[in-house]
Amino acid sequence: MSSMKPGRRRFLKGSAALAGIAAGAGVPAAGAFGVPDERTPGTKYATEYGERSRFEAEATKRRHDYPQRPFPAKKLTPLQNSVGIITPNGLHFVADHYTPPDINPEEHRLLIHGMVERPLVFTVDELKRLPSESHIYFMECLANSNVKDRGGPVLDTVQELHGRTSCSEWTGVPLSILLDRAGVQTGGSWLLVEGADAGRFSYSIPMGKAMEDVLVAYGQNGEAVRPEQGYPLRLIVPGFEGPYNVKWLRRIKVVDQPYMTKVETILHGYLRPDQKGKALWFQFQMPPKSVITRPAGGQTLPGPGFYEITGLAWSGHGAIRKVEVSTDGGKNWKQAKLQEPVHSMAHTRFRLPWTWDGEEVIIQSRCFDDQGEAQPSLAEMNRKLGVTDEHWLKTSVSAYQFNAIQPWKISRDGSVHNAMFDSATLARAGSAPGGADHTEH
Repeated sequence: MSSMKPGRRRFLKGSAALAGIAAGAGVPAAGAFGVPDERTPGTKYATEYGERSRFEAEATKRRHDYPQRPFPAKKLTPLQNSVGIITPNGLHFVADHYTPPDINPEEHRLLIHGMVERPLVFTVDELKRLPSESHIYFMECLANSNVKDRGGPVLDTVQELHGRTSCSEWTGVPLSILLDRAGVQTGGSWLLVEGADAGRFSYSIPMGKAMEDVLVAYGQNGEAVRPEQGYPLRLIVPGFEGPYNVKWLRRIKVVDQPYMTKVETILHGYLRPDQKGKALWFQFQMPPKSVITRPAGGQTLPGPGFYEITGLAWSGHGAIRKVEVSTDGGKNWKQAKLQEPVHSMAHTRFRLPWTWDGEEVIIQSRCFDDQGEAQPSLAEMNRKLGVTDEHWLKTSVSAYQFNAIQPWKISRDGSVHNAMFDSATLARAGSAPGGADHTEH
C-alpha cells in the first residue's frame, strides 16, 4: 500500500503535467523568467500613492455615443479583465448627466428637511463622527447591456455590452440614523434626493427602502469616494437602479409622494411597445443577471485545450444562489462553482472548468437568486414585453433593465463574438420560429 497522502499524489501528478507542457523547451536564457539583471536599474514609483504596472493596460472606455463630451460622462468598466468581485476605484463605471462639480469637503453641507420635526444640516466631518457601516454592493446603470449605441451597430465586446456595472465596498452612515434624528412626520413616505452637480440631478426614493439599508457614503474600497463617484458624499441604494444612487449628495427632502423629476420623467421611464401611451415607472431593483467575462466577446482563444470559464452574476433582489453554464448553445447546462464570499446584492464570481475541442461553439450562463428570481432567455423577455427580436435591433435600450442570457460564439479561429442575435443561436433559444426554450431548471 502506498504511503503517499492524496494531497501529495495530486501535487506530483500536477507537477508531471506541468513538466509535460514544458518538455522540449530547453534551458531558459538568463532573464527568461522575468528576473532582471541586477545591474539594470529598476522602475521608480511615480507617486507616493502608487500606480499599476506599466504592463497592465486595462482601462475604462468611453461610450461611443458620447465622444464629444469634455468630461468622462460615460465610462465602461473592463469586466473582461476583472478578477474577484471588487472593482478598483479607477475602473468603476461612470454615468453622468451633468458636469461633475469640484467640491471642497470643508464647505460641503447635507440638508435634511421637508416633512420632519427637526430640519438638520450636516458637515462631512459631522457625518464621519456618526456610527458607520461598510458593505459590498454592486451598482448598475438601468440601461446596462444595451444591444447597441444610438444609431450604431450591435455591440460585440463584454465591456461595451455590460460595462456599466461595478462592485465596491462602500462605507458611510445609514440613512435611517439621519432620518431618525430629524424625526419623520406622519405621511412622509418618499424622499426627494438631490446632487450638487450643475443640473441638480434629483430622484425620488420610497421611505421603506431608505429606512432599510441605504447609506450616505463617503468611502469606497478603503479610501474617500472619488470625484467622478460623488465626492465627498453620495447615496448608496443597494440593488436599486443606478440613478437612485445620487452623487455629490447635498439635499434630502422628506415628502408624501414621488416628485417625478426631470430625469425621472424624460430619461428614465420606459415606454412599453405593446401598450401605446403606457410606461414602466419605478422599477427599483435590478433583476438577476450573469455574464461570462472569459472567454467573452472581443477575446481570442489561442487554440484548443483547457480553459476556465469565468464570469460575474448579481441580483438587486438578494444573493446569487446558483449559476449554470452551457457550452452547447443551451442544450445542456452545468452548475458552476460560486467563489466565496457570496454577498447579497453584490457581484458574485463563478467558475467552470472546460476543454475546447476547436469547433465552433456557443457558451452562455444563467443565474438564480435566493428570492426565486431567475435570469430569462431573450425569448422570455420578448414574451414578457410583447416584442420581437427586431425591437431590440431597431431601437437602443435607453431605460430598461435588459437582463437576457448573453451567448458568446467561439469560432474555429478562436475569436469570440456576441451571438445574441445570431440566427442559429436564436433558433436554439426559442426566439425564432421552430425554436425551443431551454431555460427550464
